[in-house]
Amino acid sequence: MILQTHLLNNALIADIQLKEANLSNSEQFKGELISLINNGNKFVVVNFEQVTYVDSSFLGALVSALKLAMNNSADIAVVGLNSDIRSLFQLVRLDKVFRIYTNTQEALTGA
Repeated sequence: MILQTHLLNNALIADIQLKEANLSNSEQFKGELISLINNGNKFVVVNFEQVTYVDSSFLGALVSALKLAMNNSADIAVVGLNSDIRSLFQLVRLDKVFRIYTNTQEALTGA
């Protein structure tokens, strides 16, 4: 299992349990995240705190899940990006697509 989840207020927190988020685990990640959306969760906060490396296939899986979420009147926010991963999000303009917060508490308050 890639995502460890727990409810906090009105959000489902999904902690990624990987150091390297890449092609070898992107399909499983996508499946788990889509399952969370299909189970009726309207606000999922994906926590990258433990992740040190992300590749394009993993980002693609995240975008696919967001498309599904939007079609289901749900949303996905991202927290816990290290500086390299945050720079990658900015480089590929995902900072314009996802709401990015420093931590879970910030995401819950919509800061």
